[in-house]
Amino acid sequence: MTDPIADLADALDVPAGIVGNEPARHNISPSQEIVVFDGALKRMRWGIVPVGRVNARGRPVMQNLINARSETLFEKTTFKGVGRAVIPVNGWYEWTGEKRRKTAWRIAPKDGGYLYFAAITDMWTAPGGLEVPQVAAVTCEPNADVAPIHHRMGVLLERDALNTWMSDDLGAVKAFMVPWPVGRLRITQADDVDWDGP
Repeated sequence: MTDPIADLADALDVPAGIVGNEPARHNISPSQEIVVFDGALKRMRWGIVPVGRVNARGRPVMQNLINARSETLFEKTTFKGVGRAVIPVNGWYEWTGEKRRKTAWRIAPKDGGYLYFAAITDMWTAPGGLEVPQVAAVTCEPNADVAPIHHRMGVLLERDALNTWMSDDLGAVKAFMVPWPVGRLRITQADDVDWDGP
């Protein structure tokens, strides 16, 4: 998110509120706080710690979930009762290549502006009672633009679909679980980004 939050607030027609002083961020990693829209702009931790959630076998889900697969989102007990929100971004990165020799690719809307990732939300109550709002992006199969560099992509939403995504209309929500139309993304090599992943 490289644009000022005031510009994002204008695009969403909401007050900037408590996130108005958020600095520009060129590379955001899982477990960091990010700006999320759920009807208002707020900060949430990127990654859901699914405390108390169990899988289909009744066993606790242990991993930190930064993404949720669209194909199973509405079937897995892990995601029962989660909320829905949107992660607004100016773009995102994917990496290709071998460890320590990664090539970074910057993916952004071809005409500028924002992309809106479909996301799910949850609340983690930490020891001592501290409540931590959490978010994970929803992913799907990649479109032809992204497929050469990654086997998944985030589910992207049109600006006028955000309220529907966060609504109770499950049929309409499920219809969004498709790759973004081809030709609307600009993918360029990002030589100014250092690989800091696993």
